[in-house]
Formats: sequence, structure tokens, C-alpha cells
Amino acid sequence: MNYVIVYWSRYGHNKKIVNYLAEKLKEKNAETKILTTEEANPATLPEADYYIFSAAAEAFNLQRNMRSFMKNLDGMNGKKYGIINTHGMNKNRLKKMDKLLSKKNMIKVADVDFKVGKNIQSGNALMEGWEAKIDEFAKKL
Repeated sequence: MNYVIVYWSRYGHNKKIVNYLAEKLKEKNAETKILTTEEANPATLPEADYYIFSAAAEAFNLQRNMRSFMKNLDGMNGKKYGIINTHGMNKNRLKKMDKLLSKKNMIKVADVDFKVGKNIQSGNALMEGWEAKIDEFAKKL
């Protein structure tokens, strides 16, 4: 299986999550390419069996770089995806991500959200047990 992971991360939480996910997928002998929203071109993503998108909620919405990226995706009809959202409040943005990708006629196979705790700017605010949540997410891909 081939995976393309596109993420955005201000303080490092989403980066930590996608790097851990990539290691889990490699254990399944998968090939994984990780790109930031700045590195990836939404019109010409590499071919993959699954696409994973990971970003934070900011200012009561999905982070704008990822939101713009998803709006500009092209040629994704029928492609499978998983979504990951981090947030410091009790409102995740998985529905927003799903809505944007559904408009591209993509097929969701997995989603997971993470509430981050205090000291978010440290990059170490993921709550205990986050690895187990990614392990379960990876099993669905």
C-alpha cells in the first residue's frame, strides 16, 4: 500500500502524530510520503492508495492553510482518505474536513481527533494515550 500524508502543524503536534503514523504504516510494509501543506501541490498530489490529512483547529475553524489546500484539491474523485484533527477546545473540525473532501468525491475510511492539553505552545500537549488512538486509526487504513 502507498500513503500520502499531508499535514499542517504550528507547534508540532500534528507533525508528531503523522510521523508516528508513518512508522506504524511502515510496520505494515507500506510506502509513505509525508508533505506539509506548503510542500504539497493540491492539483498534483502523488498517486496513493490512501490520503491522510492532519491539521489543527484554529480560531474556531479548520486551520486556514489546510482549509485552502482541501478546497483546491483536484483529481481526487473516488480516492480514499483518513483525517486527523487536533484542537484545544472541545470542538473538533473533523466534520469540516469531511465536508471539504466529500465535495471532491473522496471516500472516508477513518478519522480521529485529539484534544490537546495545557502548554500547547510547547508541542508536548498531546493527551496520554494518543499513540493508541493512532494505532486504531492505522488499522482502518
